[in-house]
Amino acid sequence: MKNGLLLDAGSGGQASRRLISECFFRHFANPLLERMDDAARLEELRSPIAISTDAYTVTPLFFPGGSIGTLAVHGTVNDVAMLGARPQYLSCAFVLEEGLSLELLDRVVADMARAAEKAEVLIVTGDTKVVPRGACDKMFITTTGVGGIFADPAPSGHNARPGDAVLVSGAVGDHGLTIMGSRENLSFLTDVSSDSAPLNKMIAAVIERAGPVHVLRDPTRGGLATTLNEIAEQSGVSLVLEETNIPVHNSVQSGCACLGLDPLYLANEGKCICILPADRAEAALAAMRDFPCGAEAARIGAVTPAEKKPRVILKTRIGGSRILSMPEGIPLPRIC
Repeated sequence: MKNGLLLDAGSGGQASRRLISECFFRHFANPLLERMDDAARLEELRSPIAISTDAYTVTPLFFPGGSIGTLAVHGTVNDVAMLGARPQYLSCAFVLEEGLSLELLDRVVADMARAAEKAEVLIVTGDTKVVPRGACDKMFITTTGVGGIFADPAPSGHNARPGDAVLVSGAVGDHGLTIMGSRENLSFLTDVSSDSAPLNKMIAAVIERAGPVHVLRDPTRGGLATTLNEIAEQSGVSLVLEETNIPVHNSVQSGCACLGLDPLYLANEGKCICILPADRAEAALAAMRDFPCGAEAARIGAVTPAEKKPRVILKTRIGGSRILSMPEGIPLPRIC
């Protein structure tokens, strides 16, 4: 196992114990994990509880601004936070390909440990499987996060109401375009970087300072436009956006123009959508802007009654309008 993983590293024997001790415990060390029970006993959780599970598979494993390891922490931490909860604990499962470089695995695990420390969550239990060559693409990671809900009422995609303001915590499209540029070695995208980041502390500040929030969502796969369509359908409303108010970095805008992509449909891993009563919008924006991940937060639109059916409508820069529909096909596969 000196240069690469062998199948016996997932067999439960001595090789498995060495891998757990020399890699995972070295980076994830904490008293709950080190008990090595079949499950972690969590004393501090109080009901109600938010729980979220996600699987992560991305090519390449490392990219400007992050890695599969940071995504596995940030993505699940953010999903739990979107329910108005404080993420506290993570479980993680690794599916590893036979022959995987131990140095590469160690880098990923170290990234996860640093991301968990920054988000102030503990990785308390997990599992590792090693599969034959070709049975997976290097590495798949699944993480489950839990945390206590403190928002009352808790935000939900069903709670958008006519008259609410629609906010986004920063520029969109960075992550999706970064993955494409890294995968295809596109030299003109070298100044684009993933926005992967934990949002839980920023979200807590928004709820505490702006009062009850109706909807919180992170626009990951499918981007801003797809997530807003999901919210519109869940709540039975329409969302009207001002294109000039939606923050998009110049590098992303120009890169999308070259590739024929729309940044509103590209994935994000460190942004959130916040929908709340309009009179609380400025307080929410101020709370977001106190954090680096929310420095470019903006009010981008409003919730209106649905006329014939729920829609997302974009008022364009030139004074027209167009419907932002749900996407067809897979414009950018394997981004998280």
